[in-house]
Amino acid sequence: MSSKRKKNDSEIGAKGKKKEKREETAKISELIVDADVIDKVKEAWSKKLQYSHGGVELDCHPFPHGVLKNFIRSQTFMENLQTELLQLNFHEKSNDLYKFKQSDDLNKRKEPHITGLRAVLYKEFRSWLTEVLQVELEPTVDISCAKYEYTDVLLCHDDELEGRRIAFILYLVPEWNQSNGGTLDLYSTDENFQPQAVVKSLVPSWNTLVFFEVSPVSFHQVSEVISGDKCRLSVSGWFHGRSLERPPRHIELAAPRNPHLPRDEELLFEWINPVYLDMEYQTQVQEEFEETSEILLKNFLKEDKFKQVNEALKEAGTQWVRRGPPNQRCYERAELQSLPPCVSACWELLSSEAFFLLLSNFTGLTLHFLASGSEEEEEGEGEEEDEGGDSGEEGAAGSSGAPRTGAAAPQQEKKGKKEKVKEPSTPECCGELRRWRHGDYTLVHDTDLHNTEFALDLLLYCGCEGWQEEFGGFTSYIANGEDEELLTVYPENNSIGLVYRDKDTLKFVKHVNHRSSAPRGPRPHGNAFYDFSFVYYE
Repeated sequence: MSSKRKKNDSEIGAKGKKKEKREETAKISELIVDADVIDKVKEAWSKKLQYSHGGVELDCHPFPHGVLKNFIRSQTFMENLQTELLQLNFHEKSNDLYKFKQSDDLNKRKEPHITGLRAVLYKEFRSWLTEVLQVELEPTVDISCAKYEYTDVLLCHDDELEGRRIAFILYLVPEWNQSNGGTLDLYSTDENFQPQAVVKSLVPSWNTLVFFEVSPVSFHQVSEVISGDKCRLSVSGWFHGRSLERPPRHIELAAPRNPHLPRDEELLFEWINPVYLDMEYQTQVQEEFEETSEILLKNFLKEDKFKQVNEALKEAGTQWVRRGPPNQRCYERAELQSLPPCVSACWELLSSEAFFLLLSNFTGLTLHFLASGSEEEEEGEGEEEDEGGDSGEEGAAGSSGAPRTGAAAPQQEKKGKKEKVKEPSTPECCGELRRWRHGDYTLVHDTDLHNTEFALDLLLYCGCEGWQEEFGGFTSYIANGEDEELLTVYPENNSIGLVYRDKDTLKFVKHVNHRSSAPRGPRPHGNAFYDFSFVYYE
């Protein structure tokens, strides 16, 4: 029998292998916690004034925020913290709003310097914020680590989520300047509490902590990192407390819709690749579309017509207007009255009665009274009413053959009731001619009225010579509430993408990143591409 006696601390000499394990502590800079500085910051915050002293800066324009340089006293602590953070597992995060790498929740990490940072943030700094801002903050703090590298970005948003009160970012970056990108950009807002323009940019710097009040006007972004060899490392999160009162969300007016233009089929023969006018081929297209609710039609326009439009779009005469607000979209739209004649003619083609009928043949949707299935609907209307079936409008929907998940649910409530059959609605469309360049994008947002009904999206691409997937600019479709892509439509010259979406399907155009600015291939007219973006409604 053998036993091992536990050694006590006195038995372990100076050269012993046992070390006392303890958390390394950190302290906030003496200047930041100076009583006089605290009083002056507190006064400036309450009166919404500017204040600057040493490494402490406070500004309430465009919304209240502070910058605390040399936040942690110990340089060694920060270097060790950086080492621990870079050893974490990072997850690629990418959707309509952002692209960067993020760690898991740092609240669960046991590394000594991460633990030490949590302690100073949750206790000392939370007490400092409570005193300076005169707001009660809860002990719970969200905290994680973010790593932004070349082309990573976080687009315009306000951070508002129930319970978030103060946002903070602590930077652990190498020497950095504005030309590297990655700045924290602050937006001004208009009378509807919508962001307008960047009015202040904060350049990341080592051991600097930025904080700001989360509010209905705290719109900001992390500009795209355009340095190819620097990593923008930061620890960020939110202190929780009672949220500020939010005004009603601004709802934009829906884009005007128009019925088709009275143009006959001669327009189709003039513009469209003859293969797509063959009835047997249209049947094949419809069968594929009805199976998947989407299709890409390549070489859609006649080669000479496409070349005319493609070249005309690059001429200087067209007037382009920037579309916003930046928390929803950022791209340029052409003023229709300024379009060159051939581009205007292409617009008329996509708006024409003949084209509505062609789309009906491609998709099975009822976008024209001559569309396949319309006669059957008219013949069956009397029977449906007598038998207590669906209304004429839903009958038209059912005959289209395109998937309509959940579409008929409201109408099913009418079953068994004899009601007057509704007249089928007049098919309509709305459209834009858009130019996409570096920095452009669209975001999913909950005030988009176009996402409240079934619709057929059309995208006709021009100017895509040399365009690559890694540049961004592609259109992604996602299910409402999910990040996973259902479908992606990539820019491709003279191709038309058709996508039928339901009420639970959202779309966005991915941010066009810095890679698109590099010289490449035969692109003598710059680094833009164009699309005719139309939406058709039955």
